[in-house]
Amino acid sequence: MTTALLILIAIMWLPVALLNLGHGEAKGTGFAAGLVGLLVIIGAMIQAALFNDAFTAGLLFAHGILYCCVAYALLAGLEDLRSVANVSLTVCLISLIYALLFYYGGPLKEDGSQLVGVSNYFAMACLGYTVLTFEVFLCFYGKLSGKVVAWSLILWIPFGLWIPAFWLMSSGTLPF
Repeated sequence: MTTALLILIAIMWLPVALLNLGHGEAKGTGFAAGLVGLLVIIGAMIQAALFNDAFTAGLLFAHGILYCCVAYALLAGLEDLRSVANVSLTVCLISLIYALLFYYGGPLKEDGSQLVGVSNYFAMACLGYTVLTFEVFLCFYGKLSGKVVAWSLILWIPFGLWIPAFWLMSSGTLPF
């Protein structure tokens, strides 16, 4: 489920990046962002309920809500984006927690097992999400150019979305 959602998220990231580079228009991009956000939230619910995986669902929920906020800002033509920036900062902190949990693994249970195992690739991916959402925060407060965010999104699509999704779907493992 999550691998398909990673592929879906690129359908929002690339148009938003291109919009920030001056290609595209806000309302169509906002619609795509809203649809992706809604589907990510639905996917998070399925991940939690059907696959009994609240851990992955938490990260998906946070990002899905951010995508819906971006969609609203684009569709409504908001000029003051600080409220979306504040959501992005919250998602940044959540992504950082996930990066640390993937890097160190979760706490040990009484039987010595871990609910969250170490995954260097997912730690790297979540660190990338942390940087991206911090860049969005800075951008929407006027401290960073939208072009920087755009190029970061474009560069992170293969490493943070496509490589883990397609690698997992085709081999059942991560690159490292």
